[in-house]
Amino acid sequence: MSVSITFLGAAGTVTGSKYLVQHAGQQLLVDCGLFQGYKSLREMNWEPLPVPASRIDAVVLTHAHLDHSGYLPLLARQGYAGAVHCTAGTRDLCGILLPDSGHLQEEEASYLNRHRLSRHDPALPLYTRLDAVHSLRLLQAHPLHQPFEPLPGWRARFFGAGHILGAASVLLEVGGQRILFSGDLGRPDDPLMLPPEAPPAADVVLVESTYGDREHPALCMEDELAPALTHLAAHGGVAVVPVFAVGRAQQLMLAIARLKAQNRIPANLPVYLDSPMAVSATQLLGEHMGAHRLTAAELHTMTQGTTLVRTTDESKALARLHGPRVILAASGMATGGRVLHHLALHAGHHRNLILLTGYQTPGTRGARLAAGEKSVRMLGQEVAIRAKVQQLHSASAHADATQLIGWLGQMPSAPGKVFVVHGDMGASDALRQRIEHTLHWRAQVPHAGASYTL
Repeated sequence: MSVSITFLGAAGTVTGSKYLVQHAGQQLLVDCGLFQGYKSLREMNWEPLPVPASRIDAVVLTHAHLDHSGYLPLLARQGYAGAVHCTAGTRDLCGILLPDSGHLQEEEASYLNRHRLSRHDPALPLYTRLDAVHSLRLLQAHPLHQPFEPLPGWRARFFGAGHILGAASVLLEVGGQRILFSGDLGRPDDPLMLPPEAPPAADVVLVESTYGDREHPALCMEDELAPALTHLAAHGGVAVVPVFAVGRAQQLMLAIARLKAQNRIPANLPVYLDSPMAVSATQLLGEHMGAHRLTAAELHTMTQGTTLVRTTDESKALARLHGPRVILAASGMATGGRVLHHLALHAGHHRNLILLTGYQTPGTRGARLAAGEKSVRMLGQEVAIRAKVQQLHSASAHADATQLIGWLGQMPSAPGKVFVVHGDMGASDALRQRIEHTLHWRAQVPHAGASYTL
């Protein structure tokens, strides 16, 4: 019997990863992500899946970022009761990210209701923190490289993908087909995470294309940060740095600690990590030694050089400080969270700095800041942007176009077909062309909702 793949998300866009694999009456979902960014994309989270949740037989996650895992609480609430297969790192990070996602959605709904800002009465969260906590019991961890059966007769294996703690590519073998899902691939030279492992042989490949049309600059993060933070310290400014709580926050902490050790920035420049989720994610690195590049000594230096801010009161107290400082706060695209309060407070002064740390999904507040908009709405008001806005081009945790081609080129043999996914249309099509011209493989950018028989 044939095998088919239906692209329920991350097709023609960089978010909402969901790939439904069907064979012999069984249905398996690879990734279970939220749509993020433009409102038209976010509204898709409210639309029913074409397959009832109760009829999905298994889920496999590549990693814990919400655009790959964040729909899981809703799937479970809708009736999914099977296992969710993942790595141990992904399991542990989901334990942090998913409840926080539910909590933020509850807070947003409450805010809209209090201020009567929604056309819905009442505004409801997509799911709650309790929904997320309940979904965590479905997670089942597997080591890298060890085969497991997500369904009878289906075989799967995880391979390290770099990117963030626990991230993996997935090789799925079913119905005589070997299907490789790249997940999000990290950079070979990432200072924090190990490089992606060489991909195994496969008949069909789904490869991400977040940076499918771009190359990372040659300079490292320390070289970008050093002049910016030196200038900031000299002028008594405040740097507000929207960070992703998983990966990016730890990269910044590591880079700043190294710059201080090398006397390239003032050793007394205060750094605050204002995100309970990022604090927890940082602590997880110590529980997964060997799954990243850091030694115990480097991890200790990195955390000792940063003030970890957990409570709301501690976060509010940062507003009463004087003098130069660096505030790392979630979320990474300034879509919500504590960073909005810091931006609202500090974005209006010319001596301050807003540091954007990597890709900003179109439609997000971070993308508007990156585009140079002089006024951005946040916390229900328009905030004038007079601070300098700088985007770090070296901070991305995604492989660039050349690195993606290099990863594909390590395959033992040419696959029969490559689907280019998880990228904006321009990035995906650029990578498609490069795969065809460089590797001479058949490549295609699937459109959302498309089904293909293998």
